[in-house]
Amino acid sequence: MSKPEFVYTIYIKTTPEKLWHSLTDTEFTRSYWFGCILSSDWAVGSRMHMDRYGKVVNECVVLESDPPRRLSYSWHSVFDEDMKKEKPSRVTFVLEPDGSAIKLTVTHDGFAANSKVLPSISSGWPLVLSSLKSILETGQPLDFDIAAE
Repeated sequence: MSKPEFVYTIYIKTTPEKLWHSLTDTEFTRSYWFGCILSSDWAVGSRMHMDRYGKVVNECVVLESDPPRRLSYSWHSVFDEDMKKEKPSRVTFVLEPDGSAIKLTVTHDGFAANSKVLPSISSGWPLVLSSLKSILETGQPLDFDIAAE
């Protein structure tokens, strides 16, 4: 039986360096992640937390950092009591040049059976990554109606 995972690939007209910056710069993340900021020094073993409107929603640890090619961190959702009980999952970003674009593949795996986090991220990642693509290509993030937690 295969383990549950989420994989999403998107092509973004940008450079590897700009895409890496957009994934790791605290203020830039706020612009496409609907008010959520990611804070870390991005060294392997460092803590990373995701805050949304002043509230920590995910507690993470950097597992791999190979700029501008590969980034991975654990993901522990702490904003919901049921999700908080689950073991941390893992997010991995792979950046690959492809012509004038970068192929960005995001794999989110390591979920427990019957995970409550998996359905949440399965709808969340496409919104976040589409907004990231939009801001890098047009200068404007997408304007989805995302309610504050």
